[in-house]
Amino acid sequence: GGISMSSLAQILINEGYTVTGSDIKSSHITKKIADLGAEITIGHKKSNIKNPDLVVYTAAISKNNPEYIEAVDKCEKVVERSTFLGELMKNYKNCCCISGTHGKTTTTSMCALVTMESKCDPTVLIGGELKEIGGNIRIGSNETFITEACEYVDSFLEFFPTKAIITNIDEDHLDYFKDINHIISSFNKFANLLPDNGTLVINGEDENVTKAIKNVKCNILTYGLTSQYDCYPKDMTLLGNGCYEYSLCFKNKVYGRIRLNVPGKHNVLNSLSTAALAFDNGCGFETIKTGLEKFFGTARRFEIKGEYNGALIVDDYAHHPTEIKATLEVCKKMQYEKVIAIFQPHTYSRTKALLSEFSESFYDADRVIITDIYAAREKDDGSISAETLSKLLVKNNVKSVYIKNFSDIEEYLRNTIDENKLVITIGAGDVYKIGENLLK
Repeated sequence: GGISMSSLAQILINEGYTVTGSDIKSSHITKKIADLGAEITIGHKKSNIKNPDLVVYTAAISKNNPEYIEAVDKCEKVVERSTFLGELMKNYKNCCCISGTHGKTTTTSMCALVTMESKCDPTVLIGGELKEIGGNIRIGSNETFITEACEYVDSFLEFFPTKAIITNIDEDHLDYFKDINHIISSFNKFANLLPDNGTLVINGEDENVTKAIKNVKCNILTYGLTSQYDCYPKDMTLLGNGCYEYSLCFKNKVYGRIRLNVPGKHNVLNSLSTAALAFDNGCGFETIKTGLEKFFGTARRFEIKGEYNGALIVDDYAHHPTEIKATLEVCKKMQYEKVIAIFQPHTYSRTKALLSEFSESFYDADRVIITDIYAAREKDDGSISAETLSKLLVKNNVKSVYIKNFSDIEEYLRNTIDENKLVITIGAGDVYKIGENLLK
């Protein structure tokens, strides 16, 4: 049921393989896979392993998972998801891998729409759901493969890119990486996977990215907000909805105006990386413009859910301090009377490691509600709590309150929000349910 695992399942079903699988809970994704012909089991137990030719597992499971133990005991071929995805890439002539700490899903989606507009027939794997392709995967020809390349547990080092983007490099996944230097080193190894005739598109404004490309031999294109880079915007205009319009420049040539339909300067940067890669692939300006302007966002990336009592309800997947700052900056520029943020921290290790940074990320919100940490793959050792973060925010003069239960948050919002307010749920867990319940 995971975003990447379900994509692999769909590719294999399309190729005629018999696919079975399991997850801890049912979802619209597991139902979709079942409708395509897979045998899906809810719950993990060793009896689910019935002598398959190959078992693919996700890094999200532990080594004491009963199915993993049974697979290792019974099956000749047991591989981690990223290893199998890397093997799949060998079937494609062009493999474009979108990497970086932030912005991968949005940038991959932009690249997909521009590539589709060029009449190419790409296979696309996205870490979110894009309406224009009907979900998280588009199965095309064996010519072009576009995918996110996640750095967690060095997954992207299993890949075989011919072209790649690095959007930025920041401290994250510190349950695996020792520090920022360890992260930079991993990105350097990823960049060196590209062949000498390949192309790497990088955010020239990011110091960590600049460090990561030392001794990289492939062709390098840069992008940023000023003319010192290969791809940059000119005459940027902020629109009332938080989106930007700008003239696209590449190699000091001004091509024409692009009006984005996703808000924030960070999305200007994402669009520039997409444009640079598209120019390198031989696309013309009109193709790039049309593809970018067709993009209205992916699910859970500044997704406008509706209105409640006159207030705008928005949901965003941001779960890192840098992402939260960028998201709330967009909210502030939309000129609502008040911005109310509900934040669900994601994983104990991230909350603990970046606690100080989180406490400095909410200044653009008028009120912040903190709810319990979403554990994901981790267990609570008692060393960090959501309440601790809320108290730190108060100490930093941010109006914040800790509320444990979603139902109590919903009741609080029902009693306080009205016209000209923006309410945003923030986090990679299930915090989006609060907004959805209000709208129901």
